[in-house]
Amino acid sequence: MAVDNVLIERLQALLGETGLIRDPQRMAPYLCDWRKAYRGRAALVLRPASTGEAAAAVRLCHEAGVPLVPQGGNTGLCGGSIPDDSGEQVVLSLSRMNRIRALDVQNDTVTVEAGVILAQLQAAAAEAGRLFPLSLGAEGSCTVGGNLATNAGGTAVLRYGNMRELTLGLEVVLPDGQVWNGLRGLRKDNTGYDLKQLFIGAEGTLGVITAAVLKLYPAIRSRATAWTALPSAEAAVALIGALRARCGDRLTGFELMSRQSLEFVLRHLPGCSDPFAEPHPWYVLIELSDPSAEAALGEWLEASLGEGFESGLVRDAVIATSEAQVAALWALREGISEAQNHEGPSLKHDITVPISLIPEFIASTGARLEQALPGVRIVCYGHVGDGNLHYNLSKPPGMEDAAFKSRQPQLTTLVFDATSAMHGSISAEHGLGQAKRDAVRHYKDPVEQALMRALKHTLDPRGLMNPGKVL
Repeated sequence: MAVDNVLIERLQALLGETGLIRDPQRMAPYLCDWRKAYRGRAALVLRPASTGEAAAAVRLCHEAGVPLVPQGGNTGLCGGSIPDDSGEQVVLSLSRMNRIRALDVQNDTVTVEAGVILAQLQAAAAEAGRLFPLSLGAEGSCTVGGNLATNAGGTAVLRYGNMRELTLGLEVVLPDGQVWNGLRGLRKDNTGYDLKQLFIGAEGTLGVITAAVLKLYPAIRSRATAWTALPSAEAAVALIGALRARCGDRLTGFELMSRQSLEFVLRHLPGCSDPFAEPHPWYVLIELSDPSAEAALGEWLEASLGEGFESGLVRDAVIATSEAQVAALWALREGISEAQNHEGPSLKHDITVPISLIPEFIASTGARLEQALPGVRIVCYGHVGDGNLHYNLSKPPGMEDAAFKSRQPQLTTLVFDATSAMHGSISAEHGLGQAKRDAVRHYKDPVEQALMRALKHTLDPRGLMNPGKVL
């Protein structure tokens, strides 16, 4: 149903001038994702400042039959927070709901609203002598609500888990405007269904997450970081097993990168340099961390790498000796996505397979892609410890952009088929949004899909919450 003047007037009275945007120029940033890959149109942008305002706005739209698109920092990669092009949907931005409501040091929890930027949450935890461990490239602009809606992972999943593992409670505005207050900071609550897990990773299709109780951890006081050259992906899988055996949960990061990935970074990002004089097929960025300032992490890391040299798993390594060197090494990893953009259009895949099958996936899928499109450049990097690979494709040198884009269905199907054959997932941490909504029908179990639709119909029978996404 179209947005009429009566609804606009009621929403304006509720939210005020600051909370409702109608001007096309002011609406524009909410209607396009940061990569400019998805664009839409909207009747309005709503910006509630409290849970009460959010619930009342959702209730008014529900009564009028107007679909809503919840939006956080708008840093997603699958178009999950962008409206369609009908101009009849309403964007519900949580950006003004940005308060840290409570921080309980003794309970190691923090209660935050959905619009809190991840970096601000990290800083608040650090100020209290604690750590909120979620870390990802967009942490300066992504929000907690978006992190929850997509079940974000990042670089520390190996030790701390993704947002599902970091969340104890939620506050959610349901599609009809009711508020479920599940803001409980309990590690044990065995009183029925764990409802929060329905909304984490649901991409706003079942309700609007407005606040959360999240876990905190002891602050990190010692760290050891190394850039390591490897002969193969098999060596990476073997090396992470050896590091886990020696270092346990002190192993915080283990980031795999192909030579092609590094070459793009070195070519396009100023200030980046190759840590080694010679190129190598694969690299791993390893990080150990510990709450104790006296932990001998450097010694453990050096000993582990020494064993790796002796067994042939490691070809070369450099251990950072300053914070500047640590930052420089992480810049090589975190700059991959940006660097690839300079090479023209890319096909981005966020897949996961069992850790033991990563080498086989890389080898067999790469061979099939080369056969399908000779010269295709594969930018493969990922977290290894959770089986997550960012498996991106850039066009062969000299190929026209349009010709490469026309091959997307064939190439993406090849990658997804290979992932499915290894009992993997076509979306590890970016969600489905609109990018993978149709593809998932071919790879997800039919019974599982039916259960998801049943949940959607139960909670949102009118289909007004983020329509056209996920399902």
